[in-house]
Amino acid sequence: MGVREVGYFDNIGGGQITVENGFAYIGHMKAPDGTSIVDVRDPKNPKLAATVQIPAHIHSHKVRVGNGLMLVNHEIMSDTIDPNACSGGGLGIYDNTNPFQPKLIHEWEAPGKGVHRFDFDGRYFYGSATQAGYHGTIVMILDLIDPAKPREVGRWHMPGQWLAGGEKPTWGAIDDHRCHHPLRFGDRLFTSYWHGGFVILDISDMSNPKYISGLNWSPPFACPTHSAVLVPFPLHGRRVMLVADEDVAKIGSGPPAFLWLVDITDETRPIPFSSFQLDHLGDKEAPPMTGCHQTVEKIASTEVPVAWFANGLRIVDISKPHAPKEVAHYLPDVPQGSRRVSSNDVFVDDRGLIYLLDRVRGLHILERVKD
Repeated sequence: MGVREVGYFDNIGGGQITVENGFAYIGHMKAPDGTSIVDVRDPKNPKLAATVQIPAHIHSHKVRVGNGLMLVNHEIMSDTIDPNACSGGGLGIYDNTNPFQPKLIHEWEAPGKGVHRFDFDGRYFYGSATQAGYHGTIVMILDLIDPAKPREVGRWHMPGQWLAGGEKPTWGAIDDHRCHHPLRFGDRLFTSYWHGGFVILDISDMSNPKYISGLNWSPPFACPTHSAVLVPFPLHGRRVMLVADEDVAKIGSGPPAFLWLVDITDETRPIPFSSFQLDHLGDKEAPPMTGCHQTVEKIASTEVPVAWFANGLRIVDISKPHAPKEVAHYLPDVPQGSRRVSSNDVFVDDRGLIYLLDRVRGLHILERVKD
């Protein structure tokens, strides 16, 4: 089976794509473009439904929807402005009952840079956010039962981040260990922590998240950890998660980022037991954004779509978890304004359609087909 293109939407580059009820939501990389809502009920003819604009100093590249709400991140870009000298970082909360007319309900502010990535289940926000007294982003949980008045439920940080509490980092560069992306599965948060690896948190009591375990392989591996995604069904009787390293911000020389399979049957002792890399990349040095970025975040089968930056979409078969292999791929044409492909995110909707979003330009709507 291969992959073929069903439709294409010519949008400004994006960081995240999510699809619900026939509408695709795109978080863009650069202001003033914040969020685009695209009608994909006819995937062959996607049409723009609405846009949300943002101020020049804000980064709003992530978007989630659920329960009639649309959430977007607001992150102050420190390379253009001092995050301590202005406001605006945090979370934008919109009424999305009519995707053609999203209406702002509230802007929740996070002291410092704001929110980077987050998960949302229709009521609770689980995100990486800055807070006063902490260095870097930490895990934040908000209750949005009243979206006009978000309420903090709980928080967690890696020991060493709470500078105001007298903690001191035990790692090298102070920015190395920071919350990147919490993902909720049941009463657990599988949370990537950049060059701090990943942690598994027990949130059965959301007011008091508890550390269960964690694992960090950076160093010796050079790339930071982007996301940790639970496989929601057993593989050969084992409980497994996929951990994607991101091919940016290397702490030293090394091959492009790749994908890990980690056995968490005993979640107190996560054990990496296999990995996957593109054959033609191997152990060769390569420019940033050549290797892995992230897997699809909701795994529905043993064929897992992965956004692989300059190498487009790769579909990895994990049915034999000790020997993952590629079974299909799709490499888009180089988009206008770019020197190469930059596949940044991938989503699969309830029709089985695959949405591949480029960081510079374009959304490709794809489907698996028989050869």
